Amino acid sequence: MESTTPKLLLKLILLLSVSGFLLFQLLPLAFLLHIPPLSSPASIINSNPSSLFPKEAYPTKSGYLPVNSTTASSIFYTFYEAQSLLLPDLSQTPLIIWLQGGPGCSSLFGNFMEMGPWHVNLHNHHNHRQLPSFVLEPNPGAWNRVFGLLFLDNPIGSGFSIASEAEEIPRDQLAIAKHLYIAITKFIELDPILFKSRPVYIAGESYAGKFVPAIGYYILKKNDELMMPDHDHDQSQILIHLGGVAIGNGLIDPVTQVATHADNAYFSGLINERQRIELEWHQQEAIRLAKMRHWRQATTARHQVVDMLRYMTGLPTLYDYSKKAPYHKTQWVTDFLHNQRVKKVLGVKESAVFRNCSHVVKVALYEDNMKSVKYMVELLVKRSKVLLYQGQFDLWDGVYSTEAWVKTLQWEEIGNFLSADRKVWKVNGDELSGYVQKWESLSHVVISRAGHLVPADQPLNSQAMIEGWILETGLFSNVQSWFP
Repeated sequence: MESTTPKLLLKLILLLSVSGFLLFQLLPLAFLLHIPPLSSPASIINSNPSSLFPKEAYPTKSGYLPVNSTTASSIFYTFYEAQSLLLPDLSQTPLIIWLQGGPGCSSLFGNFMEMGPWHVNLHNHHNHRQLPSFVLEPNPGAWNRVFGLLFLDNPIGSGFSIASEAEEIPRDQLAIAKHLYIAITKFIELDPILFKSRPVYIAGESYAGKFVPAIGYYILKKNDELMMPDHDHDQSQILIHLGGVAIGNGLIDPVTQVATHADNAYFSGLINERQRIELEWHQQEAIRLAKMRHWRQATTARHQVVDMLRYMTGLPTLYDYSKKAPYHKTQWVTDFLHNQRVKKVLGVKESAVFRNCSHVVKVALYEDNMKSVKYMVELLVKRSKVLLYQGQFDLWDGVYSTEAWVKTLQWEEIGNFLSADRKVWKVNGDELSGYVQKWESLSHVVISRAGHLVPADQPLNSQAMIEGWILETGLFSNVQSWFP
């Protein structure tokens, strides 16, 4: 009988040769597909700093804008130039300035979670046994698609902004506006040829419903001073070309808005009649204290209303009653911004500690909480243009809350606005995006399937909204009508 050993040996050699050839052929493919080595995704991301913050995601400019010539107090900023040009001259391209709410929350949440060009996300292969590993992903709903976009950490003490002393942190909207005005003029001075002639639009959400009107109002007043015939024309002073202000889910007229919580929750089916009556009593107490100008007690009373609403409804977050959990990405952004490599890329001072929402700032502005800035909006709607937008599911500063104070505006066109048709708004095909009500300089938008952080919930629709409003296209055009 013939031995089978040589045949088996021959087959084994042939098999090893074929396997080696295939492996050699697949190596280039593995390189092109970036197939990782046999180690954890966290170690891959953290071992290569450039993968954490790729160069294409770097801001156009970032750093500090001093607001006090005698101290180190400064507002931190990140700026992204327009990705595409609508106009041949970049120096005429609109500039959006974004302010976060809180008070005291960092605008870097807006940057890396809402309308900025890059969003923080967890690595696709992340699992609970590994350390968090982050990636930056392009945001298709970025607000700098055709506009410049500037994020300011405001007030000082927020985010990466620096307050030399706690006493320097503003206590009211006038002080905040003064700092913002200095910061904006300092930013323009970085490149006057590029920035000095650009139309400026101030935007923000939540407690920035106060910051935005405050700086808009202040700009108009400063421009009036600069335009006076007998004004001493200092070459260092800059005329800021304010195009308008946009406020998302904003706290603007707290006394009017605090009175809406009980009805809003009741007619949304979240509380019963007895709870509604109890909540109304506490709302009236907050209003009574505010009218007596007992601002600190009024703020405490308002917080009690919100706490009761949270307890009665049992919701994970009042920012969006459709959600089963709070906005989880806020923690991702916070952890991302604690990374030393990220801080270095952004030009943050080594000693700076990131404050996602500063408690010190919140305390400083505690008495400001129940004070109204409606009179500022009244000037802005007369002399520029105003966009008010809310997410459909927000119970904090939502649709009903906004409509309540808008009815009380001292504006000669308010009757026509209230009579104007609320038009169905569709951005893409037949899908409902929301509703737009517009008359002359005032636009009101309700965004479907969104909560308190509209650009995070509906990035593409929020982009279409801000572009349509600034460029005055579609339902935001100046054609006046009471009919669809």
